[in-house]
Amino acid sequence: MDTIKKKIEELAKEYFQDIVAVRREIHAIPELAFEEFKTSEYLSSKLKAYNIPFQKGIAKTGIVGLIKGKNPDSKNVALRADMDALPILERNDVEYKSVNHGVMHACGHDVHMACLLGTARILNSLKDHFEGSVKLIFQPSEEKYPGGAKVMIEEGVLKNPKPEAIFGQHVCPELDVGKVGVKSGVYMASTDEIYLTVKGKGGHAAMPDMVVDPVLIASHIIISLQQIVSRHAKPTVPTVVSFGKICSEGKTNVIPDIVKIEGIIRTFDEGWRNEVKQRITKIARLTAEGMGGSCEVVIDKGYPYLVNDEILTERTISYAMDYLGKENVVDLDKRMTAEDFAYYAQVIPGCYYRLGIRNIPTGIDSNLHSSTFDVDEKSLETGMGLMAWIAFSELINK
Repeated sequence: MDTIKKKIEELAKEYFQDIVAVRREIHAIPELAFEEFKTSEYLSSKLKAYNIPFQKGIAKTGIVGLIKGKNPDSKNVALRADMDALPILERNDVEYKSVNHGVMHACGHDVHMACLLGTARILNSLKDHFEGSVKLIFQPSEEKYPGGAKVMIEEGVLKNPKPEAIFGQHVCPELDVGKVGVKSGVYMASTDEIYLTVKGKGGHAAMPDMVVDPVLIASHIIISLQQIVSRHAKPTVPTVVSFGKICSEGKTNVIPDIVKIEGIIRTFDEGWRNEVKQRITKIARLTAEGMGGSCEVVIDKGYPYLVNDEILTERTISYAMDYLGKENVVDLDKRMTAEDFAYYAQVIPGCYYRLGIRNIPTGIDSNLHSSTFDVDEKSLETGMGLMAWIAFSELINK
């Protein structure tokens, strides 16, 4: 095992500059959910160059590769990377800045793909040293419902062969480069999207007695909905109801007819999740009606909450400590963010962990989904090496 670990470390160092170049090329061509056509072609070209067999066109733009070791049908583990970017205008002044105006890899999916390619290259070099096979899942649309994971599962990604475990890796700007974070059990929240359409009667803003003001109604609805968390949520069940978008076509002196509101629900309990939706619907409608208007409520069901299999996660923590040292493996708290990796973890044992990318002295500390997000690229060496070591260790675990 020590010999293999050393070999993985050596290969991660050897491939590092190539994978940095890969990450930069991917970063420069970000594409939105289910539109990752150039990204898919780029990934396919790399898998061909590495002599790794793959299938493309799964869930539209997804790719599945397969690395066969000795006795390849004896055991299979899956590794997943997401592909899509976000509708954000990049403000970084770097040579690999996005060429697609208004679209950016602001959540690190470029790093995830590059790390998985690096991992694939390492494992393919070592396939004579392990029994079983490794499934490589490049998944579209993590950022947009219904989620590429759900679609890929429906199209058979977890069959032929069926993995016995699946691992996912996500960048974490709260962790320094060289470290990883792991949380066993319930880890990330479920997510639903709220769409409210508040209807009133528009008119001149200087004649409020002649209108039914949907802007005023909308503000009362938003404030009233905060009581769901502050007055009804149990302290043991973390809950978020937040609104990030309010749109109307009014002006300084024009009251509009309609105001649209968009937000999210995040929690960790399915029964409470359904109750929150019912409360939102009732409060929004009655508040609007009480003020002379109306409110249409649409709540799109999103991803389930993510549960890291406890037995698999404990093994993963052990693998990470072996590879990085105990001091570089951090125990994480629950997160209110959501991930469609949760769909995989509902079907087979899964472990979703975090890769440190922060380097404060060099200014690499922007948050996820921000226009200045970037990573310390040294994390690529850590990410591909660790993932290769995890896959190898899990294959030989009996």
